[in-house]
Amino acid sequence: MNWLEIDNKHVWHPYNSLPSKTNILGVKSTNKTTIYLNDGQELIDGMSSWWSAIHGYNHPKLNNALKKQVDIMPHIMFGGIAHEQASILCKKLSDLTGLNSVFLCDSGSVSVEVALKTAILYQKAKKKDKYKFIALNNAYHGDTLGAMSVCDQTNSMHSIYGSYLPEHIFIKEPTLGFNSDYSESIKDLEEKLLKYHEQIAGFIFEPVVQGAGGMRIYNPNFLKDARKLCKKYDILLIADEIATGFGHTGKMFACDWADIKPDIMTVGKGLTGGYMTMAAMITSKNISDTISNSEIGVLMHGPTFMGNPLACSVANASIDLLLETNWNENVKNIENIFDIELKNAQKLDLVASVRNIGAIGVIELKDDCYAQEIQDYCVKNGVWIRPFGKLIYSIVSYIIEDNDLKKVIRTMINAIRSIEEKR
Repeated sequence: MNWLEIDNKHVWHPYNSLPSKTNILGVKSTNKTTIYLNDGQELIDGMSSWWSAIHGYNHPKLNNALKKQVDIMPHIMFGGIAHEQASILCKKLSDLTGLNSVFLCDSGSVSVEVALKTAILYQKAKKKDKYKFIALNNAYHGDTLGAMSVCDQTNSMHSIYGSYLPEHIFIKEPTLGFNSDYSESIKDLEEKLLKYHEQIAGFIFEPVVQGAGGMRIYNPNFLKDARKLCKKYDILLIADEIATGFGHTGKMFACDWADIKPDIMTVGKGLTGGYMTMAAMITSKNISDTISNSEIGVLMHGPTFMGNPLACSVANASIDLLLETNWNENVKNIENIFDIELKNAQKLDLVASVRNIGAIGVIELKDDCYAQEIQDYCVKNGVWIRPFGKLIYSIVSYIIEDNDLKKVIRTMINAIRSIEEKR
């Protein structure tokens, strides 16, 4: 039995059945923006490994960071112990975000869990019993229990869990479009805050781009008005930058488009350049001081692999690499190519709309029944993407070559065109 047969028998892949009802590709190796399959086929990676491999694969600086650290200290518990790489990383994250206090986590979902717990603790430390959160319709914040509870309860993949999840308050999502009118959404937020502010610990949102809930790009000025409202009602503003952080929208963090600083920020995905699982929750000093100086005193959360030295080491190398390169120029070039090439998709009958920002390009179809067919076409023609529902999209590494990016986009469009020709 070869390893792919073992996979089919024993491995339960994400968002899939066991055995898988779709074809699982065997990957032999990766390099830069290329995936090499077991059968010898090569694919241009249009997904940057779920938006995390911002520098591409096998970058020498990131490889060397891991190799060096593994001989020094591959792991040490973080409870009661400090190590150099974690201290350096937390200082870098504080400098980048303007927030003081960093809690290192295992994954993006866990960082959201910790953010929610921290918001509740903060309110509790101020003698306020506030346990509810406001979130946007079409929100996605992760797959663990607390994170699921602030995902859209009707339109998300988590709606099946129903009343098992804590009940929170949802508001109308901002209208699609970077310069769109968001007045209805901000009005809804203000009305909900006026009515429920005594129960609400925080407002959690994905800044500028709602990811897995619809790849929705919206007006960053919404964030400015939300910041003012949360301050007025003493509600914590929680920015989920797991997908948008480290340059994906063309700014280091999507909140930078609105020139606001949240009270809490979560980061992940690009944090380690796609090498190791790691995320972080970062808060203002006011929040950490308020909790630490209260009767509560501590944040009761402690993942076994929190602050793993290998992950910290490669995260430090990834941030350094980002800052020493022309990443923003690269992302702007990617955005320009998306902008030009995606116009060709708008002409197709199956396409409802196209949109893009930074390293993110999206084609939204009118129907949701073509995702697997489009993925199969793209793989056959040398491109890896992972559509879901009506969304055919690509989020690429910042080092991708222009011709490879054009091939990714044109293959996506040709896949849709091939379906139209069969109709």
